[in-house]
Amino acid sequence: MIGIGIVGAKGRMGRAIAAVLEEDERARMAGGADQGDDVVALAESCDVLIDFSSPAGLAGTLAAAENAGRPVVIGTTGLTDEHHAAIDRAATRIPVLQAFNMSLGVNLLAHLVREAAARLGPDWDIEIVEMHHRHKVDAPSGTALLLGQAAAEGRGIDLAGHSERGRDGITGARQSGHIGFASLRGGSVAGDHQVVLAAEGERIELGHRAESRAIFARDAVQAALWLHGRGAGRYAMADVLGL
Repeated sequence: MIGIGIVGAKGRMGRAIAAVLEEDERARMAGGADQGDDVVALAESCDVLIDFSSPAGLAGTLAAAENAGRPVVIGTTGLTDEHHAAIDRAATRIPVLQAFNMSLGVNLLAHLVREAAARLGPDWDIEIVEMHHRHKVDAPSGTALLLGQAAAEGRGIDLAGHSERGRDGITGARQSGHIGFASLRGGSVAGDHQVVLAAEGERIELGHRAESRAIFARDAVQAALWLHGRGAGRYAMADVLGL
């Protein structure tokens, strides 16, 4: 059985992953670490690391994984350009799989959004609506940005320069070719995402609804199993799906 070490073991996702591992016949929990714990020792005692801690702890996780020569799956959200640069550097030495959302369903949705955006002209407006539980601190969600990036890639445009967020008051007409984002927060919603492609007289809606955090934990374990034994490089859930 493959030993999986969890960074952020006491968090919501860490506990969910531990629960999945209790039932999985292919992998076992090799240990966990949280803020202040010895991530280096955890990396040395496991076969693959899964990090669902915080952006502040990512550097320590990557350093521990590199020193131990262990693959690492990163599901932490709220990452900056500096964090992604650090991931790129680590990926020259070890296998790293980073995803804004571990759900295989969401990553298949991103593929469909990219295909739809590529085939529909700029007269089709693209809006992304997401809803999460009241405790989520970042907006738009990492998954919404993943879907927005997929739409931008399909259109051949830069997302940063073609985004509309936080509309309020008299904002003027919608800019043609831009991708809109709306974020809702409330209750215990695990994650709802909808991509709306709207043209004159017709509309296409592509979406994904997470009914339980367990799906993210299950697919994070699947990603870790897939990553084990791979060569150094930066991977994504699309690679797990073979897309």
